[in-house]
Amino acid sequence: MSGHAPLVRGLEQSLPDASGGRAVVSGAGDGADVAALVREPAPDLILVDLMPPAGVPAIAAARAAAPQARILALAGETAGGDDPTTVLEALRAGASGILPRGDEAIPPLLAALEGWAVVPVPLLASLVAQAGQPVARAVTAQLDEHDRRLLRLIASGSSTSDIAGLLHVSDRTVKRLTAALLRKMHVSSRTEAAAIAGSAGLL
Repeated sequence: MSGHAPLVRGLEQSLPDASGGRAVVSGAGDGADVAALVREPAPDLILVDLMPPAGVPAIAAARAAAPQARILALAGETAGGDDPTTVLEALRAGASGILPRGDEAIPPLLAALEGWAVVPVPLLASLVAQAGQPVARAVTAQLDEHDRRLLRLIASGSSTSDIAGLLHVSDRTVKRLTAALLRKMHVSSRTEAAAIAGSAGLL
C-alpha cells in the first residue's frame, strides 16, 4: 500500500505472533501490484487503502485474483473521512469490512481471518439506515425464532466461540448455521445481515 510502509512493517512484526503463525504479511504499492501480489501464494487476508492509487478498483482486482481471501478496506480515521458512497462501493466490490486509519489493526485483522465482517459502529448505523425498514422486515419475517436469535448474536458482534457457547454447539456448527442463515436472507456477508437486523428492529 502506497504511503503505508510503517503500517506494513508493523504488521510484519506483530501479526505472525498474534495469529499463532497463521499470517504472513506482504506489501504492494498500487492496485496493479495488488492483483499480481495475491495470485501466488493465495493470501487469506488483503488490506487495501481506499485512497488512490488503490481504492475500489484495487479491491475488485484483489477479489478477482483471490476470490477466497478476506479483504479489508483502509478508510478514514472514523470511516467517515471517506465519501460514504466510496465505502459502500468498497463493500459491494468485495471488501469484507472497513478498518479506520489510526485504529488498532491486529484485533480486526484477526477477526477478519476468523471469518467475521469488520465494520465500525458509525458505518454500520449508516448501512442500517440505508437498508430500509420495509425490505428489512420482509426479509426477517421469514425467519424462525432460532434464526432470529442467531441473527441478533451476529449483529451484536458476538464471536463464533461466544455464539457456540450460548447455543451449546461447536464452532463448526455455528459457521454452518450462519452460512445457512445468510442464504435464507439472500445476503452475502454478516455485515449485510447485521444491517438488515438493525433496520428491522431486531437489535
